[in-house]
Amino acid sequence: MERILFMRRVILLAITLSIAFSVFPATPADTEPVKARPMKRIEIARIDTSGRLDTFMAYSDEVMETVLTEQMDSLISNWYIRNAYNIDDMVLIDTISDNIIPTSDIENQNKVSNIPDSIYINRLSALTTFVDLSYNKTVRNVIELYTEKRRNQVEVMLGLANYYFPMFEEILDKYNMPLELKYMAIIESALNARAYSRAGACGLWQFMYGTGKMYDLEISTFIDERRDPVKATDAAARYLSDLYNIYNDWHLVIAAYNCGPGNVNKAIRRSGGKRDYWTIYYRLPRETRGYVPAFIAATYTMNYYKLHNLQPRQPSFSIITDTLMVSDYLHLGQVSHILDTNIEMLREINPMYRRDVIPATPNKPYPLRLPRELVNKFIDFEQQIFTWERENYFPNNQIKNPSQTAYQYVPADVKGKARVYYTVKSGDNVGYISEWFNVRASDLRYWNNIRGNLIRVGQKLVVYVPENKEDHYSRFNQISFDEKQKAIGKSTNTATTSNPAEPIDPSFEYYTVQRGDNLWEIARKYPGTSASDIQRLNKMGNSTSLDIGQKLKIKKK
Repeated sequence: MERILFMRRVILLAITLSIAFSVFPATPADTEPVKARPMKRIEIARIDTSGRLDTFMAYSDEVMETVLTEQMDSLISNWYIRNAYNIDDMVLIDTISDNIIPTSDIENQNKVSNIPDSIYINRLSALTTFVDLSYNKTVRNVIELYTEKRRNQVEVMLGLANYYFPMFEEILDKYNMPLELKYMAIIESALNARAYSRAGACGLWQFMYGTGKMYDLEISTFIDERRDPVKATDAAARYLSDLYNIYNDWHLVIAAYNCGPGNVNKAIRRSGGKRDYWTIYYRLPRETRGYVPAFIAATYTMNYYKLHNLQPRQPSFSIITDTLMVSDYLHLGQVSHILDTNIEMLREINPMYRRDVIPATPNKPYPLRLPRELVNKFIDFEQQIFTWERENYFPNNQIKNPSQTAYQYVPADVKGKARVYYTVKSGDNVGYISEWFNVRASDLRYWNNIRGNLIRVGQKLVVYVPENKEDHYSRFNQISFDEKQKAIGKSTNTATTSNPAEPIDPSFEYYTVQRGDNLWEIARKYPGTSASDIQRLNKMGNSTSLDIGQKLKIKKK
């Protein structure tokens, strides 16, 4: 611990000295002073904390939509979000962009509001914040993205904010930080605790590996505390505090959090020592240039969403959790089996465990979060949980080599397979396509470099199939959605058009499957019934697949 704290002090001292030399460039006899290079000028409507407004304004040319929409699309691929917020009812594949767009947002894609700039400026000036809320075209563009183009996803974030913001505020207050810094998590991760960027940043606060380690977050083969909401927020507050001690300017702090203090220092030096964000604007990396405007837009949206007819979207079921400390190796699969609960749900509320393994020991216990209603059951069956298939999960009471474990993804062998191409149609998704071609969804993503579940209409996907079935699968490009569903024995009836036979056993209750349902959620509607009970009564084996309109036998009346 002392070594880590020492290294932090050394790094912060180096950053501070770098700033000092940026502002006061060294001028040895054989070296010319650093001169500011000519650069594009950007003017803004600057609103200071006293409410004074400078009336001059010009437009910058930054577009943040790509970065921000990637984060919001990542949010809706989250298991809890898709199930608790009925995302399947609200998204489809857009024929215009590469992203999955909410259905009701498609008509808004090319719309822009007629709200005058003066309205936005007056609303921003009415907010009392430590961070100056300037205004320009980039700020307006992001406000329109949040309030018009991605309304459904913003309503989900508003619902999640009810859970996360009180936690953020408590920790920010602990370090005497401005509470409005909580809005940074909106643009960092769209409030997705399992968000992972292409650059390797992770969690709600998108810590890079080195920064996370510097702020005492444990990152190992099995643990990643960057995905722990409480510990990551505490680390983010300490990092922001350290940056403010260096720059003494919140715009520069927010920029440095995004691109690193090194890039901000370079921008200051190349600007001749200027320390105003808008003055060094075009010296910063392009993505970072839009980061402060995005923060301002997120602050606006979270405070004025009601004026845009946005409402927090509440989950159809909540997971109220409690925490237990475990002091022996434990696999989430063991917990899922004995407690008869969904392993995806366990992963969602325990995001810090990278491979479903809790590597706890008596000398180093770790927390296990459980839905509150399962805590007593865990205590009652604790011995059975730890011993169930112990030798399989932890042979000789040792953690397996991760490369040899069943839960580590290994791509399917394509040797001897035929390659066919499939063109994505409207209404398709990764799950449907993998079922039609009888391949794993993870393999389909691997073969086509698909990130999450994002595919677009017209995109050509390669699929590897058995050589003797090449002709069979090649024709899938020419047949309809219903025909493809029938080819794999799936019903295409919907809950509203199906006309199922009357239940043959009136002594049981029956449930009609709706879009977005899963076994775990259905079981929660019937106290005393588990997902495995439903599987057993309906002779489903280990399958969790459901068809819309399917009638499930639940329990005796």
